Amino acid sequence: MKHRRINRRKTVVAGGAVAALVIAGITFQSANASDSTEQLSVKTLTAPAAGTLALSLKADLGASEAGTYYDAATKALVVNVVSEDAAQAVREAGAKPRIVENTLAELTGARQTLTEKATIPGTSWATDPVSNKVVVTADRTVSNAELATLQKVVKGLGGKAELKRSAGEFKPFASGGDAIHSGGGRCSLGFNVVKDGEPHFITAGHCGEAGSEWSTSAGGPAIGSMVDSQFPGNDFALVKYSGDTPHPSEVNLYNGSAQAITKAGDATVGMQVQRSGSTTQVHDGEVTGLDATVNYGNGDIVEGLIQTSVCAEPGDSGGSLFAGDTAIGLTSGGSGNCSSGGETFFQPVTEALSTFGAEIG
Repeated sequence: MKHRRINRRKTVVAGGAVAALVIAGITFQSANASDSTEQLSVKTLTAPAAGTLALSLKADLGASEAGTYYDAATKALVVNVVSEDAAQAVREAGAKPRIVENTLAELTGARQTLTEKATIPGTSWATDPVSNKVVVTADRTVSNAELATLQKVVKGLGGKAELKRSAGEFKPFASGGDAIHSGGGRCSLGFNVVKDGEPHFITAGHCGEAGSEWSTSAGGPAIGSMVDSQFPGNDFALVKYSGDTPHPSEVNLYNGSAQAITKAGDATVGMQVQRSGSTTQVHDGEVTGLDATVNYGNGDIVEGLIQTSVCAEPGDSGGSLFAGDTAIGLTSGGSGNCSSGGETFFQPVTEALSTFGAEIG
């Protein structure tokens, strides 16, 4: 469904995301008055609570919903919509509506075009609800000829996509928090889980194959065996504990304490998150995109990832992404490091748990 282009003016809130859109034809003063009235009904929410409300509104609004994000500055859920009727439903639910141009169907179509015409190693794309576009990123390995192809495809998508460059190189962070070892390689444990009443843990799929044995030190005694591993496409694996290895439901914070993990949840753009890994320990950042597709090269393409501003380095793979006591993701890969920064992508925990028939515990 096509929609009339809406002229709009953006107001930026320091420390947060784009906060408001002013529809053409309404005076600035009246728009401010409307925003003030609207703000009175907006619920103050934690990021996990905002994610729960977002899922509910998505189900209720259907095609009229065009993405959501969490405004950390105001602690509110912002919901992109394409009609005033949908905007009113959002207000009544306690969230803040934002009229946008591109529907989710149009953005999904843009992603499909990128898949068909611009599947190039060293690229990623993710739906960004703040810009209401698909953000395409090319790393430093993308050649000039490949970049020209990418630019042509993105230009053809008009206002549905934008292209960015990364100074780093997209790659899985191979080679939770605590270190786990197998065959000379090192990754990080994600979260302890329970499957069929038995203790297991989840980590990144690219860390190893089914049947591989894992220990807590290089060459040490095995603490478990990998029973399932999925990569590429997905990036998660399940390891069954053996013996009496302790398996508390917590994440190592590397300061002598741990964060208890009581549940799993979905990421929301704007959510503040932390990552724990055996190379760089604990770092924090923000969720910047959802449903990201990343082409690591050599045919290794992973879909449905969480894009963040959290840094990571080799050996952090499989480590925990969490928000308070909520498990959010498993470290997959990205570009950069914890000195220069970069983008890092995470496999959603909820998908891994659903696939394995496991639960946090």
